[in-house]
Amino acid sequence: MFRGSQEQTGFYRGTLPQQLEPLWTFEIQEGIESTAAIVAGTVYIGGLNGVLYALDLETGIPRWTFQASDEIRSSPLVLNDTVFFGDEAGNFFAVKAPNGQQKWVFAAGAGITSSANWFEDKVIFGSYDNFVYCLSAIDGTLKWRHETEGYVHGTPTVTGGKAVVTGCDGFLRLISIQDGSEVLKMNLGSYIGASAAVTGNELFVGTFDDRVMAVDIQKSELLWVYQNPKRSFPFYSSPAVTENLVVIGGRDKRVHAIDRVTGEERWTFLAKSKVDASPVIVGDRVFVADTRGLMVELNLHTGKPVWYFDINGGVQASPSIAEEKLVIGSLTGTLYCFGSQPSKNISPH
Repeated sequence: MFRGSQEQTGFYRGTLPQQLEPLWTFEIQEGIESTAAIVAGTVYIGGLNGVLYALDLETGIPRWTFQASDEIRSSPLVLNDTVFFGDEAGNFFAVKAPNGQQKWVFAAGAGITSSANWFEDKVIFGSYDNFVYCLSAIDGTLKWRHETEGYVHGTPTVTGGKAVVTGCDGFLRLISIQDGSEVLKMNLGSYIGASAAVTGNELFVGTFDDRVMAVDIQKSELLWVYQNPKRSFPFYSSPAVTENLVVIGGRDKRVHAIDRVTGEERWTFLAKSKVDASPVIVGDRVFVADTRGLMVELNLHTGKPVWYFDINGGVQASPSIAEEKLVIGSLTGTLYCFGSQPSKNISPH
């Protein structure tokens, strides 16, 4: 799923080869904004052509395709052999992961850019009709919908039986997944397009008024606010969080690493253009791409670049990492899979 877990921390606990090489590419001419989901040797990715693809992780060869009703900007959630995603026509689909057959579809009132999260047998997502929806994952029946005061662009975070929503209306909301009641409403005072990361009681999110914020969601208390003292640009990227750091991309062309406790800058990395894609952390490595298409690996502790790859076209999607592979798509429609090339056995003459 988007950001890798219900808490959306963007931290991958597995491993990735030290030397990454492109293994295959797959073309979706209309472009890719969706972040891939990788499950059991299959890559699930939505295209701006309105098609959901299931590709073989080893070869990039399609296993099946599913035609939605409009552009797919949301990132798929794969849960219990079902793929869940929304499209720009406002339709939210459940598709069988093994064969791409539709299980059910639910119609929201406007486009769905938000990816889905889950809790028990329910799926939760936001829409541009200003509502957060909770559906039965089994048959798509509406459990509840909760109205906000603006678009819900980002993906709800799930923690402690609650959906955590940071929306374009500037409010942080905690919604009980059991009945849809609002447990907390806190004014953050800024338009938010990103998804929040939550660890324990601490929430981290970037805003369109140039701030990254840390909030104690149990006490509804602002812990710290980070701003670049010299440059004021929005944060559209969602943060990746470790025990010590919050790492986030900015439209100031920088990747920022912020001390998780104090909110002070640890390091910044200057990219070639704005960084809307959300970083992913693996061990002591950070992977992120910018809107000109430069993907970079940074050292988590220093911010120093370790590896670059020039992707054909800008990137808004985030890297997906699983099964020793990294997959990322570009706005010009090329999906890349990186990994380690198998060693060739040379037999003696």
